[in-house]
Amino acid sequence: MYQCELSNVAKEYLSRFYCILDNMIKGMKEAELTESISGNFIAQMIPHHRAAIEMSENLLKYTTCIPLQKIAQQIIMEQTKSIEDMLTVESVCLKLQNDSCDVERYESKVDDIIDTMFCAMNNAPDTNQINANFMREMIPHHEGAIEMSRNALQYCICPQLVSILEAIIMSQEQGVAQMKQLLCSIGYYR
Repeated sequence: MYQCELSNVAKEYLSRFYCILDNMIKGMKEAELTESISGNFIAQMIPHHRAAIEMSENLLKYTTCIPLQKIAQQIIMEQTKSIEDMLTVESVCLKLQNDSCDVERYESKVDDIIDTMFCAMNNAPDTNQINANFMREMIPHHEGAIEMSRNALQYCICPQLVSILEAIIMSQEQGVAQMKQLLCSIGYYR
């Protein structure tokens, strides 16, 4: 199968993306976990959100696609606020300890979710179409956050965290729908 040669611009974009992805994987996999599902969610979601912000900033250096610029700016705004919200409630949330069996079940599911997400992001096609690259990388990233949030909501978690998780689900479902629609409209199917 013929594979096109990547332009210098695409190489620069992808080099930065893979650096961000590696840092996110490290941050999520090496997060200090406790017997608090709420605290564990925050510990793993903050590096996840930071990666989305950095990936969006990386895209904004290269894209001229106005709808995608708006999506990237929205990601930066929403995920910056989400990080701030999680940091605000973190000390209270860490006080809520869970049964060790629940923590084990929760973390087992999280491991599956993030492994699936990392695999999909790593295996997104590398092309000269930076806009399509970004969306193919960000869609599984968003889907991972949605699934992690839904997973946490199945357990006894800090009440202050519930609205943050609901906001993550709502905003990232909307983002996935926007990116899938934009991918189709520019002729790049997922």
